[in-house]
Amino acid sequence: MMKSRRHAKILDIIGEYPIETQDELLNRLKADGFKATQATISRDIKDLRLVKTLGSDGKYRYVSASKNSTDMRTNFSSLFSSSVNSIDFAQNIVVIKTLSGMAQAVCAALDSIDYQAVVGTIAGDDTIFIACRSAELALSLTEDLKKLV
Repeated sequence: MMKSRRHAKILDIIGEYPIETQDELLNRLKADGFKATQATISRDIKDLRLVKTLGSDGKYRYVSASKNSTDMRTNFSSLFSSSVNSIDFAQNIVVIKTLSGMAQAVCAALDSIDYQAVVGTIAGDDTIFIACRSAELALSLTEDLKKLV
């Protein structure tokens, strides 16, 4: 019950304010009486499939992106091309290096695309690891993603 209320509030907040960071989102939630940790916010962002997109002011902000959105691939391509420095792979693991602080946003956007080759992803500050189902699929994904950069 609390989770669904928090999710609804998060969607309200990002609809009303240009939220650039998880910290900003956490502070807005706390100001509205919700108790949450950074880890909770991170899970909520993934659950709600929020992605960062470039606003007209030149700053990135969280937006809701439904899986069926026709803008999903456009938003992903824009975020990906402007944030990724390099893409490589070893065996079935694809490694993406991003600008500092952008790995989680790129990873969340990548997760929202729902590539069938991907088993799972993990993101740090500037690095994303993608586990693929096979080395061949990792090579294929790497080639596809390099076309976006």
